[in-house]
Amino acid sequence: QVQLVESGGGLVQAGGSLRLSCAASGRTFSNYAMGWFRQAPGKEREFVAAVDWSGGSTYYADSVKGRFTLSRDNAKNTVYLQMNSLKPEDTAVYYCAADAVPWGVTTTSNEYDYWGQGTQVTVSP
Repeated sequence: QVQLVESGGGLVQAGGSLRLSCAASGRTFSNYAMGWFRQAPGKEREFVAAVDWSGGSTYYADSVKGRFTLSRDNAKNTVYLQMNSLKPEDTAVYYCAADAVPWGVTTTSNEYDYWGQGTQVTVSP
């Protein structure tokens, strides 16, 4: 089992920044690729970004490319999502997830094995 705990969400004005963190415990963190997804009210969960076990390979949704940066610190068992130039349409609950395929950088939520409880991000106009 892998336990994931997100933090860093909050309320920010459009154009502002937030950094989300996802702390993992329970298994060897570097054995997992990590991803972030988000879900806005009334919408389906959507992919945001993913990183492989080493941090050397990342992939972003077009909607966040150039504004969000995903990184990981395997020594701290933590993955970070730096979100800049936030827009009201970024408002959602953000979830981190772990994929037991360590080299995987997948956009498909069904391929992730463990999920955090989510953290709310609200961007005001």
